[in-house]
Amino acid sequence: MDMKRIIILSAFVLFVTSCGNKGGIGGKGSKRGFEALPENMVIIERGSFEMGSNDEDFMWSMNAPLRRRTTDEIIMDQTETTNIAYRAFVYWTADSIARRALTAEGVSDFIIESDDEEETDQNEIPLNYRTAIHLSPKQRNYSEHSEALTNQNFFYSKEEALGQKRAIDVRKLAYKYRYYDLHQAAKAKWVQEEDENGNISGHYVGKAINKDGEVIDVVDRSSFIIEEVVAVYPDTLVWIRDFSYSYNDPYAKYYFWHPAYDHYPVVGVSWRQATAFCHWRSYHAKEKKYRSQYPSQEYRLPTEAEYEYAARGGLQAGLYPWGGPYNANSSGCFLANFKPQRGDYAIDGFTRTAPVAQYEPNEYGLYDMAGNVAEWVNDTFEENAYEATHDLVPVYHRQVTKKDKASKKRKVVRGGSWKDISYFLQTGVRDYNYMDSTHSYIGFRTVRDAAVGSNALSK
Repeated sequence: MDMKRIIILSAFVLFVTSCGNKGGIGGKGSKRGFEALPENMVIIERGSFEMGSNDEDFMWSMNAPLRRRTTDEIIMDQTETTNIAYRAFVYWTADSIARRALTAEGVSDFIIESDDEEETDQNEIPLNYRTAIHLSPKQRNYSEHSEALTNQNFFYSKEEALGQKRAIDVRKLAYKYRYYDLHQAAKAKWVQEEDENGNISGHYVGKAINKDGEVIDVVDRSSFIIEEVVAVYPDTLVWIRDFSYSYNDPYAKYYFWHPAYDHYPVVGVSWRQATAFCHWRSYHAKEKKYRSQYPSQEYRLPTEAEYEYAARGGLQAGLYPWGGPYNANSSGCFLANFKPQRGDYAIDGFTRTAPVAQYEPNEYGLYDMAGNVAEWVNDTFEENAYEATHDLVPVYHRQVTKKDKASKKRKVVRGGSWKDISYFLQTGVRDYNYMDSTHSYIGFRTVRDAAVGSNALSK
């Protein structure tokens, strides 16, 4: 080999090796972190992939053409959100509402004069959370607060109660939260003015759309603040409603609250409820494993592109998270919980949902990215979304108002479920459901942006 070729080869090797960990071309960036990786979550490193269906579109949906897309680094739950995790959200909401009800009844045990170091509830009322109220099914002692809570209609009335047990009226369990609509704010313009004395003031120029679908003039930052009120208790009757002439009564009665189902994926939650859970996990969750150390790093639902990229596990052309094209291994064991062999629900090991992490994870360490329950993602469903979205971290999301027709309230569902045939388990296949709908085969998992600035998490 002549000297010229040696010099060129050496330069090329030096260029490639210099991209290793400094965020250069092809590099993965620094892993110097601000916090440790949260429990039961994994880093999905940034990358580029061919998004869309890798198989024949035999349903002629024509809504997932292959497109090159690039995603940022995120961290993702290894499993779907479980019943025990979602129950923590329900109990917190019940606890918060009970404290507010008792405060309204003049009970001073739950009021504090200063909330500088205390956590406030969802309405920013300074409440004392250190005094216990026994609200969980394992703690039936409502003691001296029982009468006050009854006065506030916290329990079912005698006419609606079943038996002598006092039970919380789950219809009262509404979670209230507010968020700042960055996309509407980005459309408005702040005009700065200065008078003859050098005093600086300004005003907004632009329009915003409120929750009622009305176009309003932007007055100040409050024009971009959206308030949501979401009933949090899951719809346990989906097990009966989803299947006519099928006996699923025990699941309706026990699936959400019985300890035997603690580690099964929560179902019967709408897209709105899943989004509310993300807000609660970001700011109010007591348990360390459900709460971010830094509230500025909010939990959210994954985008459609993030979900597909993570589901592929680095296998660019794989039909399924495990590659494919088969849905069973060499020993004949099925690789996911779905509806195989023309409807033999039991042959994969489970007739309905399975406890999370029962099947092998994909190459990124993620479980059940296909099968078990389908999962809500952030995107609004449109057939031509792939044509409209940017190729850099794409997302197709729009603010929904009360005036919007039903077709604008469709949300993308990914991954397929225990009741679906293998086609819907494919990584490139899209499906949808309405954001307020609930089903026994749809759940969710959460993600969080991995970096503030540049790859901020450490393994």
